[in-house]
Amino acid sequence: MRDSQTGPRRSRDAKPARLARLGTAALLGALAAAAALAAGQVVAIFTGASSAPVYAVGAAAVNLTPAPLKDYAVAHFGVHDKQLLIAGILAALTGIALLAGIAAMRGFALGAALIALFGAVGVAAAETQPQSGPSWALPSVLGAAAGIGALRLLTRAYHAARTQLDRSAGIQPDHSTRTEHDHSTRIRHDPGRRRFVATAAGLAAGSAVVGVGADLIATRRSSVAAARAAVRIPRPAYPAAPLPYGVHPNVAGLSPFFTDNEVFYRVDTALVLPQVRPDSWTLRVHGMVDRPIELSFADLLHLPLHEHDVTVSCVSDPVGGPYVGNARWIGASLPDLLRAAGVRRGADQLLARSVEGMTIGTPLGSVLDGREALIAVAMNGEPLPVAHGFPARVVVPGFYGYASACKWVTDLYVTTFAASTAYWVQRGYARVGTMKTQSRIDVPKPFARVAAGPVTVAGIAWATGRAIQDVQVRVDQGPWQSARLAAQDGPDTWRQWTYDWHATPGSHGLQVRAADSSGRFQTEARADPLPDGASGWERVVVTVV
Repeated sequence: MRDSQTGPRRSRDAKPARLARLGTAALLGALAAAAALAAGQVVAIFTGASSAPVYAVGAAAVNLTPAPLKDYAVAHFGVHDKQLLIAGILAALTGIALLAGIAAMRGFALGAALIALFGAVGVAAAETQPQSGPSWALPSVLGAAAGIGALRLLTRAYHAARTQLDRSAGIQPDHSTRTEHDHSTRIRHDPGRRRFVATAAGLAAGSAVVGVGADLIATRRSSVAAARAAVRIPRPAYPAAPLPYGVHPNVAGLSPFFTDNEVFYRVDTALVLPQVRPDSWTLRVHGMVDRPIELSFADLLHLPLHEHDVTVSCVSDPVGGPYVGNARWIGASLPDLLRAAGVRRGADQLLARSVEGMTIGTPLGSVLDGREALIAVAMNGEPLPVAHGFPARVVVPGFYGYASACKWVTDLYVTTFAASTAYWVQRGYARVGTMKTQSRIDVPKPFARVAAGPVTVAGIAWATGRAIQDVQVRVDQGPWQSARLAAQDGPDTWRQWTYDWHATPGSHGLQVRAADSSGRFQTEARADPLPDGASGWERVVVTVV
């Protein structure tokens, strides 16, 4: 009778104990992974921040991401798309770590193999990066070794605590005379358990402190902030003309005519911003040229510098989106540099390469057709920000960034489209990324509530390389009415506009469209950014009260 009552109780008590043991095992795996990441960050202090396992795997993941998914991430998460990717990688690592901890309780070799597998993935990812060297494998290798060592330490401490508890209670290792409930009750007050908890807590805290600290040290160690602050941009030999009066209507909420560097959009694939020292930077011009050229940064600054205002936009920008900005650039003439190298007959593409391996292909004929294409070194009166290409980048008016705006440029290869395919073209984007005519309503904002009566509608329009000739607005599918255009700075910058609307109570839809200097209006047909940029008319719905 006693046995029949003990059996069900033992079964009921064993289930939560097994779950607790499973949770503890998973926790051990997570702690081992934290130690691995911390060790990898420490090694990355010496091998470079980009070689850290999470960043290396992230960079490889970026390269494998399909273009539609990339556009979705940019459209929905903007500048936070990289943080989302890192979070996803950490989540995947956590899942593997939890399995490793559970597996290690059954057989340590299996748990260690799972951690080693992630280390191998890190090594493979690091070695596929264009700027990597042999040392880039070290953070993942040594990080995996540290993770395996931490897992061994934790599992031994856990088993030791259980064994000590059993012995102190006079229970044999086969556990035949005790229930899981008995063990769980006693272990809460056992000295061995406290030592195990202290070991786990110490490892967790140490990994967090070491990992964060090492990341900060690696970032500061590689930072070029001081070198950038020491750069003095010479006065341009060909300064931009003064802005004409009236380029920026005084309307609250309208974008400034020049976009501040701090808020200028950034869309690229670099998880860790390249830190390029100007004293070690070089620019090579080669390929289908008669006289290959190699310039230092000092050489570049000694060339006649041009100052020019250019609006740039990302191909991922949706209709009415934020990924467009206008800046005053200073740089050396890219056409002059190519002519000095002597472009050979038959070449039709300029393939620019950045220090982290990104390739940007631009039609060579457009670079040489008289437009102000630059190897830019300054943006809005200061050396290029690191996020925007310091120490030098390419700016070619008339094309989306993926086909014209190579940041951290270090190589210019004169070639043909048939022989060389740029990064984003390989992923389905158009070979020639000519910027479409676009317009945007800045004021009023979508779903704004405005007072009835006179309302100023305002925004921007751009057709870089072709200028804006007309902007029209309509309300509730009514007739198109021409907006009042601000002064035009030049064909390569956006043009701001205003429209006076007498608003009546109710819900209203405002639409805008623009025409370039040929008189052709942007198309109404909606298109996604892939393969050659979004199209359509922006529509803003407001409530008038």
